[in-house]
Amino acid sequence: MSEPIYRANVLVCTGTGCDSSGAGSVIDALRGEVERRELQGEVRVIETGCRGFCAMGPIVIVYPEGLFYCQVQTTDVEELVEETLVKGRILQRLVFEVPHSQQAVPFYDEIPFYEKQQRITLRNCGVIDPESIDEYIARGGYEALGKVLSEMSSEDVIEEVKASGLRGRGGAGFLTGLKWEFTARAPGDVKYVVCNADEGDPGAFMDRSILEGDPHSVIEGMAICGYSVGSSEGYVYCRAEYPLAIKRLRLAIEQAEEYGLLGDDIFGSGFGFHLKIKEGAGAFVCGEETALIASIEGKRGEPRPRPPFPAVSGLWGKPTNNNNVKSYANVPQIIRNGAEWFAAIGTPRSPGTAIFALTGKVENTGLIEVPMGITLREIIYDIGGGIPDGKEFKAVQTGGPLGGCLPASGLDLQVDFDSLRQAGAVMGSGGMIVVDEETCMVEFSKYFLTFASAESCGKCVPCRVGGRRMLEILTRITEGEGTPEDIDQIKEIAKGMDSDSLCALGQLTPGPIMSALRYFEDEFHAHINEDRCPAKQCVNMISYYVSPETCVGCGMCKRECPVQVIDGERRMIHIINQDGCIKCNTCFEVCPFDAIVKLSGGEIEVPEEPIPVGSFGK
Repeated sequence: MSEPIYRANVLVCTGTGCDSSGAGSVIDALRGEVERRELQGEVRVIETGCRGFCAMGPIVIVYPEGLFYCQVQTTDVEELVEETLVKGRILQRLVFEVPHSQQAVPFYDEIPFYEKQQRITLRNCGVIDPESIDEYIARGGYEALGKVLSEMSSEDVIEEVKASGLRGRGGAGFLTGLKWEFTARAPGDVKYVVCNADEGDPGAFMDRSILEGDPHSVIEGMAICGYSVGSSEGYVYCRAEYPLAIKRLRLAIEQAEEYGLLGDDIFGSGFGFHLKIKEGAGAFVCGEETALIASIEGKRGEPRPRPPFPAVSGLWGKPTNNNNVKSYANVPQIIRNGAEWFAAIGTPRSPGTAIFALTGKVENTGLIEVPMGITLREIIYDIGGGIPDGKEFKAVQTGGPLGGCLPASGLDLQVDFDSLRQAGAVMGSGGMIVVDEETCMVEFSKYFLTFASAESCGKCVPCRVGGRRMLEILTRITEGEGTPEDIDQIKEIAKGMDSDSLCALGQLTPGPIMSALRYFEDEFHAHINEDRCPAKQCVNMISYYVSPETCVGCGMCKRECPVQVIDGERRMIHIINQDGCIKCNTCFEVCPFDAIVKLSGGEIEVPEEPIPVGSFGK
């Protein structure tokens, strides 16, 4: 019996972001309402992967029109079905409004967030049902594998990937085709293909979204790699904290095996490829390829010295190719469309697209895919919508906890592997965190260093000890106990970690601090020499006062103070007892008249005791 032709397809994002906002309940409500109105033969409700616009979730898109509804809740479902699916009208209150302009944009392809994106790796995410192999095949899935097995030699495949210029999307940016060639040329009858899905950067969810939204693209890419390097077995190493990704990947593997797209004698070619999943325990260091391999083998996840590199001696001592999720997901598109097509996108040395998890102090947070060479300004302002609440942009951290920050002067920098590295940042696996004027760059650096030093496996002294010593110094500085010698000591420790650490975790741990010193060293000196935090964030360096000029004596701050250190009756100028103040920021947040002043490195003139409002200075 043929599949019915539906007049409307309702796509609901079930990526982790939308799911946490209640997408599951929205889907249930939609299906229930469609059934209640007996529209099952006309309307289909589909669960998809991540659409990317996470700030607007749960997202519902109605095709064929491409109507984009955002922040949909179960209470909206009855009206949505009535207005759009029954009467064919746009439900205006659910369409996207451009911040600060109130411009309503009802259609997906007109939303500014997507205008400068180019979805290649994410082309199926949010478009197909990730749990349906048929939908992946309908979008050209497994055509590349069929082409490889029927028309190309393993050498042809490697040359095509090399010609595309694809660089590894895990962070290092090494040429993918060259890595495949090394593995193919390594002697040995048994070889392995490994996918690194151990995404551990704070705020990063690129790999997870691909596995949740388009798992077959990774499977197909790994199978093509297996054919080219002479491997019949592969492993996807995915952290156990990604249950939805693992569930959908496992289902996709079962479907591919059922269709004869994995297993023995694929397409009658004589080539066989088997795929297994290894769940990781969440150790950040297992993102390093030798530590990841050790973990698959059942050992403690620790890096080992190189050479030999995994391409020569990897999993169980056999030649092993290890690439990131995004790297494998790009391969089917390169094979289908040709190396020249891919190389024409982006920049000559960094072809293709880059995927970023855009987070932090930006209007539109989410998952974006942009052509290499786009500027940071275009990402943050055109796609991201700029900085909320009228605040000023201060910096953007790229490359996660091992990356680096770039200031406003770097907004017109092209985003590619080499440009970011020259500016003191890195592409990394794709984290991008935007901060505004209220962010202390010393504290910001300390945040990343706290994470990186805690995630050190402890195997080598430079990383284990150097990270902790550097964290101790930054902690002293943020607590107002820094010394002028601390800056030189940070630089000395960073130099030792970079040159002597066993793996990239230790080598790159100083990255956020060194880039912050490069562009914001004046903030470090303000903390050390002036006992002042310019951003007014370091608790030991700030004080709260009630401004006698603006206080109206409403008593709000006094009522909300958790330690009751504010004196004053109604219509009296209130006084904060500095000795008892715990600097929790509550008074600053609740005052409706902006009468609470937060200072760092100074004081204001205030009454010694509560006096009537309006009498100060008279």
